[in-house]
Amino acid sequence: MIRIANGQGFWGDWLEAPLRLAKGGPLDYLTLDYLAEVTMSILQKQRHADPKLGYAKDFPPLLARLRELILEKDLRVIANAGGVNPIACAREVRKLAPELKIAVVLGDDILDRVSDFELRNIDTGAPVTSIRDRIQSANVYLGAFPLAEALATGAHVVITGRCADAALALAPMIHKFGWKSDDWDLLASGIVAGHVIECGAQATGGNCHADWQSTPDFANIGYPIIEADADGDMVITKHPGTGGRVMRATVTEQLVYEVGDPRRYMTPDVIADFTSIRLAEDGPDRIRISGAKGAPRPEMLKASISYHYGWKATGTLVYTAPDALGKAEMADRIVRQRIADLGLRFEKIQSEFLGTDSEVQLRIGVRGQDKQAVERFTREMIPLVLSGPPGATGYGEGRPPMREIVAYWPALVPREAVRPRVEVAA
Repeated sequence: MIRIANGQGFWGDWLEAPLRLAKGGPLDYLTLDYLAEVTMSILQKQRHADPKLGYAKDFPPLLARLRELILEKDLRVIANAGGVNPIACAREVRKLAPELKIAVVLGDDILDRVSDFELRNIDTGAPVTSIRDRIQSANVYLGAFPLAEALATGAHVVITGRCADAALALAPMIHKFGWKSDDWDLLASGIVAGHVIECGAQATGGNCHADWQSTPDFANIGYPIIEADADGDMVITKHPGTGGRVMRATVTEQLVYEVGDPRRYMTPDVIADFTSIRLAEDGPDRIRISGAKGAPRPEMLKASISYHYGWKATGTLVYTAPDALGKAEMADRIVRQRIADLGLRFEKIQSEFLGTDSEVQLRIGVRGQDKQAVERFTREMIPLVLSGPPGATGYGEGRPPMREIVAYWPALVPREAVRPRVEVAA
């Protein structure tokens, strides 16, 4: 049996969670999941501005804090913190924690090869040629076997770029138990368990709708741990004495998160049938998962592509009583009239009124392809402090910022065209 925990569900998750997991009890593997679709575009912009960047900058300092525990407990860390620049990430970890052996998994980044593939949008069927000149990042979701290969080097830390979230947890099982690429039911068991813990404390009571008022000690919430057996039997638990809870409801809510067709949960390593699994209580804060069935992996791999879509800005004003709502509605009409008089055109204008009649916040947002039009809108709300209805406040930040819109383009890539490789960081 091996114990695999996940201490980060996204870039920005609780920084203390990985240390608490490492200190709180027995653990063999610690996974850290940093990446979302939009994150890849942010990281690509950072790398474009500075070739030494493009990874989760929180990760190397965290490894420096963890290094003594990693060595003392023989703890292995697997993280997709590499983003679009895993080598640079490994170098920074090496600088801050030189005692640790690091292996890097590469091959997910296909930005320079976009023209080699058809890359039709999975949802709309549109060809990638319609956005090619606006693409900012393009990464294929790798599976668990390259990560297991990296563990086989003896590395304390495995750093990868884009991979399937659940692959972070499946990789140690493949490495430790020797599961083969066609052990479909075993691989499905690992994927199911990995999916449960991939969002961190969302499996232990965080963001859980089931009787959340009675969830104990949110401030000290425990993060999820898999106890995995070679036969594919899995237990989801957490360290004793931590907050939150593991019960059928928390595990079930996470199981249906981002699943799509529950009979065909598609990953790079296996297609898992979530309707085949059984959940059973196995003691306090312990849920046993069994019975998972798997089918052969897909012939294609999913690619996550981000591209520039346009610009947006949202401005706010707060109006006070008397007749706060009437003042906010008048302000909205003034802004819209001035926008029309200027001839500004947007894909969408949306107004919201939040609050009660004693105090109402007006929030107006615009979205469009014309950068100059969006920028001009940002100058239209603040003047109402003196030239509009009385009682305006809540404008301390001045003009609203204009932000770039990054859109998501899912596509498929032939499996044989993707060539993952492992490098040991020197």
